[in-house]
Amino acid sequence: MARPLSKVAPDWWDYTTLDEEILRDAAKLTPNDLEQLSRDGFEVVMYDSLKEFYCAEALEYIRVWQQATPDNPVGICGPIGPTEQLPLVAQIVNALDIKLHDAHFWGMDEWIEDGKPVATDHPLSFAKADMELCFNRIRPELLMPTENIHFPTVLDEYSNSYNDVRCLLMQGGQGEVKHWAFNDPVRREGKYKDAPPTPEEYRKLKTRITDLHPLTVIQNARTSGGGYIPLVPTCAATVGPEETWKSECVSIWHPGYHDNPFGMRLTALMISKRIADSSVPMSLMADHPKVRFSYYRGGIGTVDSEMK
Repeated sequence: MARPLSKVAPDWWDYTTLDEEILRDAAKLTPNDLEQLSRDGFEVVMYDSLKEFYCAEALEYIRVWQQATPDNPVGICGPIGPTEQLPLVAQIVNALDIKLHDAHFWGMDEWIEDGKPVATDHPLSFAKADMELCFNRIRPELLMPTENIHFPTVLDEYSNSYNDVRCLLMQGGQGEVKHWAFNDPVRREGKYKDAPPTPEEYRKLKTRITDLHPLTVIQNARTSGGGYIPLVPTCAATVGPEETWKSECVSIWHPGYHDNPFGMRLTALMISKRIADSSVPMSLMADHPKVRFSYYRGGIGTVDSEMK
């Protein structure tokens, strides 16, 4: 039986093309149900306040960087969204005098315009945000060398760095199209006109320049540009599944305003039940050996029909 067209963008794959039963089951989940979805390889964690939530997210950076030594350089791949943890990371590093000389950091992605990564003076530049919110706030004598901070500007060089240095943790959020980084669903065309890529095909994707699903463009306009869609590029360079599976742990943070209540339930259900479908890229984490979802309990919301 043919899969339905997307209700959002008929020329693309996305979660609205899933079997209706999966969507109904996800919509029914309560916060307590979410907690019960933990299994070996997939952990669900709840935080009762945003202060605890963002502090815990910042501490992931610290715990990774504290393991770095000259003989064992290690690092973390981090997102732009959420970003509230980044100033806390710098504050903790400075307060505890943590020397980061052997630590590494990978930025997840960067916008592409005219075939090139945007410059750091672009108002939406992810590299700019990382530097201004975190690294420029760390005392110079503690900061890692510039060459230890990796952004996906030279794609092969960025991808190969995951072979040279252990990425202990890939931290991120979840977008409304159910992506991590900018691993969006693909267009519904060519060999993928009748079915999206298999999980095995999608997992072969590495750091690359990719077109963005309309939902992703709209979301970034909402969260970063006051809804001004013309400001948002429609392409980005992004870390791929290939590099993600080289990371020892994937840690996804749900504060409650990047994705909606339904989406935060859907991906947890699919990962817990090992339902991997590339129309929901985050669901491919069902096959990763160590994944953690952290929720702010007050941001989980409900999936109810009501007029507002």
